[in-house]
Amino acid sequence: MRPMGNSRTTPIPVDDTTAESQDRALAVIQRLLTERGIRVRRHHTISLGLFTNRTDEATWLNRPLRSWLHRYPPELAVVGPQGRFDVTVAMGPRSGSYLVSLPSDPEPQIVKSECPEKVVDLIVEIMS
Repeated sequence: MRPMGNSRTTPIPVDDTTAESQDRALAVIQRLLTERGIRVRRHHTISLGLFTNRTDEATWLNRPLRSWLHRYPPELAVVGPQGRFDVTVAMGPRSGSYLVSLPSDPEPQIVKSECPEKVVDLIVEIMS
């Protein structure tokens, strides 16, 4: 996982079902934060590629293309007073816990997925 701006690790692609499940969990946090007047954006990242084995242009157009699509875990970016992304929230790859990345902490805070209000309380505390 690579929270936006807080880590340099490469995210691991996830399947559509996992991405949708994580997106729903982040939507809960987004709604709770929005209700408190905190600006939040959900980000979805994909990698898409098309290729063929032919290099000469004349035959390239007549060859079937192959492709790949990688979907990465969605992230929730909390916009601070200066308009920067001060806090990032993502889901743990297997645990289903919320991972709250703070600019001052190299390791994300881990909050159980059953406690979205704790994520909100943590973010509200940081933003005040």
